[in-house]
Amino acid sequence: MNFHQRKKLKLFIIKLIVLSNIFLLIYDNKFSLASSFAESSKEEVTKAIEEIFLKRNKAILSEDLELIESIYDKNTNYGIWAYEHEQRKVKYIRNWEEKQGIKFIDIIPKVVIKSIKGKEDKFSVNLICSTEYKYIYEDEPDNINSSRMGTYHVLNIVNREGEWIITKEWYKDPFADSLDLSNLKVDSMKEYILSQKQRDFSKLNQRRIKAIEYAEQYCGAASEEKYGFKYNKNYRDYNPQGGDCANFASQILFEGGKFKKNSDWNYDGSGATRAWLNADGFKEYMIYSGRASVIAYGSYEKVYKASYKLLPGDFVAYEKKGDITHISVVSGADSRGYSLVTCHNSDRNRVPWDLGWSDKNIRFWLVRVHY
Repeated sequence: MNFHQRKKLKLFIIKLIVLSNIFLLIYDNKFSLASSFAESSKEEVTKAIEEIFLKRNKAILSEDLELIESIYDKNTNYGIWAYEHEQRKVKYIRNWEEKQGIKFIDIIPKVVIKSIKGKEDKFSVNLICSTEYKYIYEDEPDNINSSRMGTYHVLNIVNREGEWIITKEWYKDPFADSLDLSNLKVDSMKEYILSQKQRDFSKLNQRRIKAIEYAEQYCGAASEEKYGFKYNKNYRDYNPQGGDCANFASQILFEGGKFKKNSDWNYDGSGATRAWLNADGFKEYMIYSGRASVIAYGSYEKVYKASYKLLPGDFVAYEKKGDITHISVVSGADSRGYSLVTCHNSDRNRVPWDLGWSDKNIRFWLVRVHY
């Protein structure tokens, strides 16, 4: 290769390097712009959802059905169904307030986005919402009680003329099992509930205390943010198979309460026994094994006075048509001594034990656990 050929080759290599750098610069800029657009879209959608949840909770507190209606697309069946469900929830909450002698003063949502898919003005979003419900008793306006409920949402939103609205939403609502309270003797119940005093749990058994500490840490979307809104990863989540409430109650008694496993009540790498996993099986095992005993059984009217005997670490079983469909573990009491529960499916933390369970056909098992 002579001098001129070497010179041409050198110039060609220099041009190639320059063109490559230009191409990389253009590509990087395009990628950066795309990433920037994606991030800005995600931020806009996240902000829109947070505003929707705030608006919906504000409307529940003020019974503003028009405000609730404004966040749904009423041109779709899914939007109509979602709106009608929220209407029923507003009515139920008002009725429960009347029965209880309380008033909800704030409903504060904490939205955690899991994924966002879509573009421009249409998005599908997967999220969890940890919602704090604050309430006061009518005669104790300065004493604020707090409960937390966690929900898992899949929703579609669209931007219509500058406003984000929900076209479709799915979530397991903690109030879904409630109808209304019109069949209850509200006045007499309210009078009794308001006559109760705060209870003292300062001398609780240490095993009960540890059980509740475990419950509050691992109650998923209803836990505090510092716990990451997660279940204990050492256990399988059985919600996709029908429910995780008994699994969680068993964890509370084993991990926190230090009850020993046995051949009837067991969880390991191969799975779980019926007594560990199934709500009906859990209730039956705890009672017939002698590890627990029944405080009261029956409709709400029959057992609500006995509910004040429940201690943190005890449990409530909810029966529908002869089957136990849910288990909640007692985790405390509010300023009037009303028992609070913590559970999975739906995730609840220190929630009044009957809130969301007011169907007249439901029967309650109030159960003392022997630590």
